Parts: sequence; structure tokens; C-alpha cells
Amino acid sequence: QVQLVESGGGLVQAGGSLRLSCAASGTIFSLSAMSWYRQAPGKQREWVATITSRSDTNYADSVAGRFTISRDNAKNTVILQMNNLKPEDTAVYYCKLLAPGVLYWGQGTQVTVSS
Repeated sequence: QVQLVESGGGLVQAGGSLRLSCAASGTIFSLSAMSWYRQAPGKQREWVATITSRSDTNYADSVAGRFTISRDNAKNTVILQMNNLKPEDTAVYYCKLLAPGVLYWGQGTQVTVSS
């Protein structure tokens, strides 16, 4: 069983920055691809970024150049550094762990960007 706990959300003005963290329990973190998703009110959950077990990264076009995903396998933690935030980035942000045969979601953390 794996638990994912997100933190770092909050209220920020447009143009500001936030740093989200997702801490994972268990022993499979280093073998897992870690992703961030987000869900705005009334919208479907959408993919934001992924970092593989080899630390290859991919980003949604809407956040490329502004967000950076990274991981610290020693701390079982994945980070989403969000810069130049826009009001349309407002959403609940979720982390996801994907490994062979298993998939887990965190409980989410709210990010609100005011204009």
C-alpha cells in the first residue's frame, strides 16, 4: 500500500510562484513514474507533467516553460515548481504514482491564483 500526501498549495497572485510537494510512503517510489494532474471546478482532471523513474520529463503545453517537475528518490518526494502562475492555473492539484501493476492518487492540494 502506498500513500501520497500533497502539500504546498495556497493562494497566490498572478505572476507569482508556488512549490508543490508530494511525499510517498512505501518502497516503490524510485521505480515509479510520478505525475501531476489538476482539476478546475466544472472541468475534467487534466494531466500537467510527468517524471519517469529515469527522470525524463514531459509537460502539458499549457504549463511548459513555467512549471518544472523534479524528484528526490532519497526522500520519496516529487516536486512541482510553478512559476509565472496565471488565473487559469487555479485548480486542485493531484499527484499520481504509476508502477508496474499499481496506480495511486493523492488527496489533492488547492491552488488559487488571483488576477
